[in-house]
Amino acid sequence: MFAADFRIILPEAILAIWAMGALIAAAWTVKDAATRALTWATAALMLALALWIGTGTGVDSAFDGSFVDDRFARFAKVAILLISASILLMGEGYMTRRALMRFEYPLLIALATVGMLVMVSSGDLIVLYMGVELQSLSLYVLAALRRDSPRSTEAGLKYFVLGAFGSGLLLYGASLAYGFAGTTLFSGIIEATADGVSLGLLFALVFMMAGFAYKVSAAPFHMWTPDVYEGAPTTVTAFFATAPKMAGMALFARVMFDAFGNVTGDWQQIVAFLSVFSMFLGAFGGIGQMDFKRLMAYSTIGHMGFALMGLTAGTGLGVQAMLVYMAIYVTMDLGAFAFIMSMERDGRPVTDIRSLNLYSRERPLVALAMLVLLFSLAGVPPTVGFFGKYYVLHAAYDGGFGWLAVLGVIASVISAFYYLRIVYFMYFGRETQPLDRVMSPAAWVFVVGCAAIMVFGVVNLFGVEPAAAGAAAALVN
Repeated sequence: MFAADFRIILPEAILAIWAMGALIAAAWTVKDAATRALTWATAALMLALALWIGTGTGVDSAFDGSFVDDRFARFAKVAILLISASILLMGEGYMTRRALMRFEYPLLIALATVGMLVMVSSGDLIVLYMGVELQSLSLYVLAALRRDSPRSTEAGLKYFVLGAFGSGLLLYGASLAYGFAGTTLFSGIIEATADGVSLGLLFALVFMMAGFAYKVSAAPFHMWTPDVYEGAPTTVTAFFATAPKMAGMALFARVMFDAFGNVTGDWQQIVAFLSVFSMFLGAFGGIGQMDFKRLMAYSTIGHMGFALMGLTAGTGLGVQAMLVYMAIYVTMDLGAFAFIMSMERDGRPVTDIRSLNLYSRERPLVALAMLVLLFSLAGVPPTVGFFGKYYVLHAAYDGGFGWLAVLGVIASVISAFYYLRIVYFMYFGRETQPLDRVMSPAAWVFVVGCAAIMVFGVVNLFGVEPAAAGAAAALVN
């Protein structure tokens, strides 16, 4: 029995053993001498694991249903591993230039990734919390990785305090669920709600949803996001904006359908509130931002609102739309943050969007790629970002939330202002001192490559749509 269970969790075990083994080896050797090789090796292992997991079939469970391996989990895991590997590859040059390439960096990314993989496969509240905490503890350290920077230290402290509060809400909700359902297994909780949800389980549901909202930066639980995005190293900010959001949204959907799938009417209104609040706060909050990283923080909040719109529908189409939207969102953000990493002047990082004045004259191809990414983030047709928003809007309307779809369109129009303002600076701003030409080959590939995906992906979304449909069907049954 243990051998069969271990076979199911083998990808997570391999990555965890790699991280722990490399940590011990680095502690007993010259710590930073081979950090670059360690970073590339960790990224290669993640890519190999993504390929392995992506070829899996069927539905398996381990440890009496506490760990689930189905198409939904595999979709999220492949995305998380690809994102984490991409962050390591495209950020290597930035971390080296900033003297931040320490051996702890790739290992903390790996350990956070292990936590995310556990999260999306959890079938039990205890396993869920273990995955969340492994991810969170690694991210707290990553946020404060730039030890000589007061802003980075502040970011780590704020993320720790507010993240601990969110974890506390999640844990309290889980304890209530256990008390009123008599089990921590999702399969047991959904049986306990077969004839309706009790008041105790309803409170448990609300507390757990608040904890999930903290993890995905959904308003009104977003307050840590702008400061942490601004203070953390840009590579770490890129990681915060992508992999944990994919894992958090997948976990959100997993718990809502696997544990509370019998009472969708009780949580749909809450998710709809989170969606509306996030979309409009992200739209209005970003208007006054001149710091690119803070602007991307409000962009993240708004995009999480759109992803939650798909979940609000409470249907298989809604889950499929959410997964497609998240896949498109993380691709756009990877390209955008690869660009932000290259913004330097006189060897120092610059994040003021006004420094991009007439950037198109210096690097026309990169400026064009960034224009495509910004148009896609704004949802301008015919970019892939438009179709991502169309998916969730259609799912919300189809699920009986037409008013939510209308509000989503309004929020999208408002948020387009701050994306298009960056385009204005790049092409029509006033002449200033140009930025340094320091973009690494890996970062250039990600900026141009992600922009190309936003254009050519309109053909068939590179197979994401059918994969998301299969994942949604595995969850909503």
